[in-house]
Amino acid sequence: MAWGSRRRFIGGSLGVLAVSAFADVPRSLNESMRGEFAPVHDPAVIRQGEWVYVFSTNTDDETGGYIPCRRSRDLVTWERCGFVFDAIPAWARSAVPGTKGIWAPDVSKVGERYLLYYAVSTFGSNRSVIGLATNATLDPAAPEYRWVDQGLVVRSRPQDPFNTIDPNLSFDREGNHWLAWGSFWHGIKMTRIDPATGLRAKGDREIWSLARRTVARNGTTAIEAPYIISRGDWYYLFVSFDQCCRGANSTYYVVCGRAREITGPYVDVDGRALMDGGGSVVIQADARFRGPGHNSVLREGDRDYLFYHAYDAANGGIPTLRISPIYWTVDLWPRAQ
Repeated sequence: MAWGSRRRFIGGSLGVLAVSAFADVPRSLNESMRGEFAPVHDPAVIRQGEWVYVFSTNTDDETGGYIPCRRSRDLVTWERCGFVFDAIPAWARSAVPGTKGIWAPDVSKVGERYLLYYAVSTFGSNRSVIGLATNATLDPAAPEYRWVDQGLVVRSRPQDPFNTIDPNLSFDREGNHWLAWGSFWHGIKMTRIDPATGLRAKGDREIWSLARRTVARNGTTAIEAPYIISRGDWYYLFVSFDQCCRGANSTYYVVCGRAREITGPYVDVDGRALMDGGGSVVIQADARFRGPGHNSVLREGDRDYLFYHAYDAANGGIPTLRISPIYWTVDLWPRAQ
């Protein structure tokens, strides 16, 4: 979800952790990070070679372009490495009058291309679009580095019961590609994607419903920011509940559910369906870092890392990149802290 422009865990005991792929990673990444790791909002993570890249939503002071990128070799020291776009694509400005930013990128590698999905919208409206940009590399120094906009993937209009922001590309065991999205309205949706183009599959108009808040908690039914991974026989859907974008007053937190099929039905640890408001808590706020949410996941061998933003109450509520190892319980539920 955009920044600036608007915008108990239950389960078994912790299982044995695999050795990290980063031999020299400190015990607490978040206590050791330095460099350009704030402000960061809606982080999307991916590895290319020795570098881990994070793309994010622009914050108010990032005026050099749209969708800033940062990178690190060790998850500790972070540096900036440019922007994806110099300007909002003209087709998106036309589709969403009054837009001022690009939100919530999602990045994957498919074949020899990197696919970066992004959202364009305005605060409080579901007149929104998701677009796609592609590149042969993420290294700005490489001769072949060039982001190419592929245009519209999916859109929502005021009459639609969903909001096409917060995209996430995922893959099922049969090799099918799926794009999940959603913020508020009737919750999290998903549609099939053509693997050859990265765009919506022609002739397949079906939209799947994955998760929805049905009863207000903390005064809101807010749900957004889907992210799907697979582990063993399960697909795991992470989403963020409650409110972001309010600095240290943000109430965001991450929950998840799991399903045997990527299209659901997703249920939490108590068997409650995510379509009925269920969700097992993965991570919540601490005294300093408020509103943790809008996560992505970096998979390094047998170790999974939760990347997310949280608002630093000791530093003016600035959105800050946070990284937490995911601990899997013996009954295969994720938890981070």
